[in-house]
Formats: sequence, C-alpha cells, structure tokens
Amino acid sequence: MTTTSTDEAALIAALRGGDEAAFAGLVDRHAPAMLRIARGYVASREIAEEVVQEAWIALLKGIDTFEGRSSLRTWLFTVLINIAKKRGLRERSDLDVAIAAYTGGSVDPARFRTADDPYPGHWKPDEVPTAFPESPEGSVLGNELMAVARRELDKLPERQRLVVTMRDVLDMDSAEVRELLDISVANQRVLLHRGRTALRQVLEDYLKDTP
Repeated sequence: MTTTSTDEAALIAALRGGDEAAFAGLVDRHAPAMLRIARGYVASREIAEEVVQEAWIALLKGIDTFEGRSSLRTWLFTVLINIAKKRGLRERSDLDVAIAAYTGGSVDPARFRTADDPYPGHWKPDEVPTAFPESPEGSVLGNELMAVARRELDKLPERQRLVVTMRDVLDMDSAEVRELLDISVANQRVLLHRGRTALRQVLEDYLKDTP
C-alpha cells in the first residue's frame, strides 16, 4: 500500500525527470529542519551539513526506486537519520540510558510521580512549576528566554533533544516522530515530557536570578 498523494506523485515524477526547480524547492522546504535533526546526532554544524548533503545525494540516487510506502518527506528524513547515526560520535542511547542521564541533571526526579502512580512521570501536585510572570519587559525577556532555551536544548540527552526539537521546534506530529526515531508512543511521551521539564527548570532558575 502506498501513501503518495497526487501532488507528491507529480513532485516525484519531476524529480525522476531531473527537474532542477522541483529539487531546489524541496531543498528550500526541508533543508533547515534536516540540519537541525542532523545536528542532534553529530558533533558540529559542519558535519551536520555534510550529513544533509549526503541525504540529498541519496535521494537523487534512490528516487527512481522510491515505492511510496511512506511520504517522500518521511523517507528523506529516515535516510537522513540513518546517515547521521553512522557519522555520529556515539550510538543513540536507549530509553533507560537517556532517563538515567536526565536524572543526573538539573531537575530533582523526586518532583515527579512514581511508576506506581496513575500518572507516572508527571509533576507531583505540590511540585507543579508556577507560570512565568508577566512584565512590561515581556518581549525582551521572551527573547532572553528563547536564547537560554536554545542553549540548554543542546545539553539534553540525545533522544530527548531530538524529540523536543522535532515536536516543539520543527512542529512535527507525534506519529512522524515515532516513525523516524523508531520509538513507541510511551517512549516518545516520556522523552518529550522529561526534555520539556528540564528546559522549564532552567528557565525557572533563570527567572529567579533575573532582577
């Protein structure tokens, strides 16, 4: 069974026919997101750019045999991730390692509900973070918070960083992220929750220290 739409079928046909404009449009549409994802696996932006280039070459070489069992975008990003893994400095950690790395971070795991709770991994009632305060300097503070969040995002364990980046930065839907990273619904939920929580803790601490 294929998932190719009429518009996508036309794009694939154009790519197979060597249409440079169609390829350029595809690059413009997906290259920024591809770079962000590749950067999550490798040590530098330069290597990430090489990974993205390799993915585009792979697309051109493989477009004739693309069967449409997934969307072209999903296929492209899957190729990208496979290349990035091979170029990465380390293999992707499994969920337990990622969570273990997280619990050594800035948020005390005692703030979350335990495994035997009906809502494991969620905030305890008396540990829910307070909302960020309103202020006349809101726009300036917002920019500062975004800069802090971007910096701290790079410090997250690998799979947390990838899930948060895909869901919150690139606005990918849950199903696509699960397919690309080959993780379960539960794993994605935990990784996203932990990653967001770590970022929020950093922002809370930053606000406490802001005059």
